[in-house]
Amino acid sequence: MTAEAVFAREGAVAVLTFNRPEARNAMTWAMYDALAAACDTVDRDDELRVLILRGAGGRAFVAGTDISQFQAFETSADALDYERRMDRVITRLEGVGKPTLAAIAGVAAGGGAAIALACDLRYCTPESTIGIPIARTIGNCLSMANYARLVDLLGPARTKELIFRARLLPAEEARQAGLVNEVVAADRLEERVREVAREIAGHAPITLRVTKEALRRLQLARRPPECDDLIVQAYLSEDFREGVQAFLAKRAPAFRGR
Repeated sequence: MTAEAVFAREGAVAVLTFNRPEARNAMTWAMYDALAAACDTVDRDDELRVLILRGAGGRAFVAGTDISQFQAFETSADALDYERRMDRVITRLEGVGKPTLAAIAGVAAGGGAAIALACDLRYCTPESTIGIPIARTIGNCLSMANYARLVDLLGPARTKELIFRARLLPAEEARQAGLVNEVVAADRLEERVREVAREIAGHAPITLRVTKEALRRLQLARRPPECDDLIVQAYLSEDFREGVQAFLAKRAPAFRGR
């Protein structure tokens, strides 16, 4: 693990805390690696029955990938390697054989939303927001697997609206849309998520594992092949470079469709 992703055990419950509150827990490569390692640990340990993901500081679950890491992107390999690496981590999280819960305090955006949506259950506060506002931030795209996860939860029309309008959904709207399971007062979020985790940890592990895998296979059967050309088109565009530079300079991007 790393100081930026802290793994702890609470009886049968494992808790991974994304710990960069000064950067709203924006994910570094080391944090993504720590997430995958936590998944491995939970799957190997029969004493652990549930995994909780949370963000430190109360302002964000995860605000996305650390944008400074995109400055070095120059080739199609850079774009494809990034999305494949992301896919490996998110797929690893989705494939954990035990229930996973996201405790969302504050914003879950971009890569943070992808992490939350790969969990089995999501709980947030009334002040939380969730979305993938890439159309107004850095002008990149998602992998086909992440688009498919959104469609599984929202359907095509709502997925298009979420991406096209670059919205961060407020908590209650996210609950109504099916992106979160429950909205909980901020001072009760951690307690509520652990309460649910302990309840689940007391249930039959094989039933939970088989049910989770059955649903995963149903979702995978509907997912289309990868479309690398779309990823390259987005990440090698002038707009993407402009979006990254504008984000880091804290100004509005001037997208030109090139």
